[in-house]
Amino acid sequence: MKFLCAGAVALIASLAGPSMAQTAPTETDMQILAQKVKADKRLLVAVNMQLTDAEAKGFWPVYDAYQRDLEGVDGRLLNVITAYAAAYNDGAVPNDLAKHLIDEYLAIGQDEAKMTRSYVPKLAEVLPGAKVARYLQIETKIRAVARYELAAHIPLVQ
Repeated sequence: MKFLCAGAVALIASLAGPSMAQTAPTETDMQILAQKVKADKRLLVAVNMQLTDAEAKGFWPVYDAYQRDLEGVDGRLLNVITAYAAAYNDGAVPNDLAKHLIDEYLAIGQDEAKMTRSYVPKLAEVLPGAKVARYLQIETKIRAVARYELAAHIPLVQ
């Protein structure tokens, strides 16, 4: 896991950007950044998983499917953040919108946990239990660092 911390910091450093109230990067910039983060994350996982050739053959297709599903979760989260940013930039966030955003944020968390749970048997088909746990730890750490960096750029509701 020694590579994980250094790699996660480098990966997430590339995510750090302007605060929500500032001008957002262009869509093309975000697409390039997303591709780089995806490639860096894959490398970070590969280095830390130490897969045999047989394990790698089964693992990477499951990993790719999981990442595609995570993109849907991340897209929903981005929609919540974007809606919040728009409301925040307009002034005080209305109570009804705040409640809606809270409900959606909590639903996203539940759906992500359910989705992750659904991948455990798929991972267990191609990896021993300890490596399934290791992958989930790596994924959780990377996502936690990403969310921490994201949270640092989101102003508190007023």
